[in-house]
Amino acid sequence: MLGLKLLTDPRWANIAESNLEEILTDHAWCEQKAATNAITLIANNSEHQELVDALTAIAIEEMQHFQQVVEIIKQRGYTLGRERKDDYVGKLLKFSKKDGSRNMAFIDRLLFAAMIEARSCERFRVLSQNIKDEELAKFYHDLMVSEAGHYTTFLNFARQYSTDVDVDKRWKEWLVFEGELIQSFGNKEAIHG
Repeated sequence: MLGLKLLTDPRWANIAESNLEEILTDHAWCEQKAATNAITLIANNSEHQELVDALTAIAIEEMQHFQQVVEIIKQRGYTLGRERKDDYVGKLLKFSKKDGSRNMAFIDRLLFAAMIEARSCERFRVLSQNIKDEELAKFYHDLMVSEAGHYTTFLNFARQYSTDVDVDKRWKEWLVFEGELIQSFGNKEAIHG
């Protein structure tokens, strides 16, 4: 369904589980950044009421996920660490087209968001199926379902609002780029790491 070119090695879940405080902190900040991205899309494209409504709901849901992760961190006696730099997201952002038409930049920002949601969904699936912690396995299963819905929303809006971009062609380019990029990740306690 997601079309990702390279799936995460299930052994990455062992790396993540070996340092739950780190993976949970990284995850919390990923949720905050996802909310911020949705808000940025709203601010830059407020003429699209349907997008405003849907992304407002996503931003709220992402902040609820942030809150849930922070609660898990507190319940386990961990500390929410400082925000982490996400090299994976940074490299995806550099792949985004910012030149060309305003519509092209808008569509690429939606595809950027869809790609992050797709990979997050896939990583949450790996965690839900491979970690021994039953509470976290269920939590990540529920988040996997949520991220799949976000992925679909962003991709559908790209198709809906495109005026000068072949969205399916550009999405294939995103998938190829991400498939090559992700080969450098998957070896540390980070959602995209």
